[in-house]
Amino acid sequence: MSIIDSHPTLDDAYPTRKSGEAALLYRQDPVVYGRAEDGQIDAETLAGYEANGYLNVQRLLEPGEVDVYRAELDRLAGDETILADERTVTERGTREVRSIFEVHKLSDVFARLVRDPRVVGRARQILGSDVYVHQSRVNYKPGFKGKDFYWHSDFETWHAEDGMPRMRAVSISIALTENFVHNGGLMIMPGSHKTFVSCVGETPADHYKESLVGQEVGTPDPNSLSILADKHGIELFTGPAGSATMFDCNCMHGSNGNITPFPRSNVFIVFNSVENTCVKPFSAPSPRPSFIGARDFTPVA
Repeated sequence: MSIIDSHPTLDDAYPTRKSGEAALLYRQDPVVYGRAEDGQIDAETLAGYEANGYLNVQRLLEPGEVDVYRAELDRLAGDETILADERTVTERGTREVRSIFEVHKLSDVFARLVRDPRVVGRARQILGSDVYVHQSRVNYKPGFKGKDFYWHSDFETWHAEDGMPRMRAVSISIALTENFVHNGGLMIMPGSHKTFVSCVGETPADHYKESLVGQEVGTPDPNSLSILADKHGIELFTGPAGSATMFDCNCMHGSNGNITPFPRSNVFIVFNSVENTCVKPFSAPSPRPSFIGARDFTPVA
């Protein structure tokens, strides 16, 4: 294990899956590109986002809005056409829905959510530019059967397999069911976004088919995770349906499985800066399908 002060080049500022040894690399990019006067996030909250890598909105959606989105969530999960679509990922060995990708193109209801100023406005403010949707999905974590999402940095995968050059993307996870401490809520290591974990292992062709069910290549090694957890600790997010967490693309995060009777479902949208559009993958034979990593960089209206 080594801690390396990497020097960015035009080719690859964050090398990963290219060595037999894991490494911790210093972040080379800003975290916040905009200012408090640019939008609805105040200066104190922006400073907290810069330091910790995330911010919380306790009531992004009103209860009536949550009902609309939850009904749409149920409709999608029960639609046989959607279930047969390649954008739908089921739990290994079952027909239980794990995720539905590109949901803003499958559903007018979720398309409106993506364009909502409360959502896209915050993303534009953090990233300091117009933004496009790099990825959208709904995640289902049903009671008793919901599987875990292992620790990972999204940027590592987006960089390696989608060709995202720099750390200038933000994710928003909006709860459509209540997040308890016991039903598999989001965990983040605060401050971990300032360290990039360079992973080992070569990316096989069509890796996404396996990684969406359970990722192995591109996951951080136990030693790196231990170093980050010892330094930063772990924050577990709870909150009512309608609450939201926005977090930096390089935050180390994950979630436990759900063996409680209480489902945990959310809509997840990734906004990338139009000044950070994806190029050829840095550590994969070819880009993932566009429904996972968009190649259409049209700004959100």
